[in-house]
Amino acid sequence: MNCIIYPASSGIAVIHPTGELPIHEVARKDVPAGVPYIIISTDNLPASREFRNAWTADFGDPTGYGIGHDAWAAEQAGGQA
Repeated sequence: MNCIIYPASSGIAVIHPTGELPIHEVARKDVPAGVPYIIISTDNLPASREFRNAWTADFGDPTGYGIGHDAWAAEQAGGQA
């Protein structure tokens, strides 16, 4: 299974999609606007969350950038926000 990671003020944020939407759509919607994200296998996450605020990742070549929920919802509504 895959998940989405992105940099956050507390370290690395992780999103586990439900499968209701394609993972790229979840990333665009749920990652804050302009923030890079990477889609990785959940197998690549550390097993322990004990030092989660110390996790690091290289976002130099991201999978994409979030647009945020409001922009995504407006896009889905055909620009009618």
